[in-house]
Amino acid sequence: MPRTIEEGFRDFHDKIKTSATESAAAKSHRASIEACLKNNFGLNRFTRIGSFGNGTNINSHSDVDYLACLPTSVLTKTSTASLVKVKNALATRFPNTGVKVNTPAVLCPFGKYKSEDTEVVVADYVGVENGFKVYEIADGSDGWMRVSPDAHNAYVKRIDEKLGGKVKPLIRFVKAWKYYRQVPISSFYLELRIAKYASDESSIIYDIDVQAVLCWLRDIALANMQDPTGVAGYISACKTQAFRDDALSKLNRAATRAENAREAAAKDNISDAFDWWRLVYDNQFPTYYR
Repeated sequence: MPRTIEEGFRDFHDKIKTSATESAAAKSHRASIEACLKNNFGLNRFTRIGSFGNGTNINSHSDVDYLACLPTSVLTKTSTASLVKVKNALATRFPNTGVKVNTPAVLCPFGKYKSEDTEVVVADYVGVENGFKVYEIADGSDGWMRVSPDAHNAYVKRIDEKLGGKVKPLIRFVKAWKYYRQVPISSFYLELRIAKYASDESSIIYDIDVQAVLCWLRDIALANMQDPTGVAGYISACKTQAFRDDALSKLNRAATRAENAREAAAKDNISDAFDWWRLVYDNQFPTYYR
């Protein structure tokens, strides 16, 4: 049981990391999905991306994302039609799964664990930039947009290593708030925003920096961000204005509670600080041990 804020965040990180059981479940469907795509379309690359691929996934909340690079010849001019083709093939292979389009991916909701929900991001290879492979994926408006998961992962990894491996846990802490409080913010946006924030820091102290990130996101009103790798253009925080309004309301509440937690800790009211952090995380943060 934690006695300090530092111990509280340490124990909380142990809780939100994906368990070995869930990690095994996440891997269990890969081979059958890959075989289905290869048999139906041919397959140039099939690789894990997203939070599982980058080590920032949240126990019981993060699904698994794979980039499926198909031959250009089997793709359509409109991205939605390409997603539907892949959805139909996977639905035939997994008829009882409820396969559906979830742009920019096709979602296969397997099993009881969230980590068994597998999203297949349909991609077209377009070239190499700065040593990283670049693809086009569905943009949500029937067109295609450029991405480079390899470049994004390398960007986060570089900043994480510079700060002693503390950036990925920081990303996890903010993502945990997103999931526990059902905040409709893109995980991809959070990942790159927090890495960008950390790039200007000389050290990371979790309670200080979680509060700082929440307040910063509130103050910039979840503004679109320019892709720091230069590949994807501008990245938006939310899919719709209604989602943005909901996210900003919850973000304002979380930032205020985090500020209250920091003020309590500064006055050595550690129990009160724990109570405020528990409010931030919908009572999922550890309980203070006197």
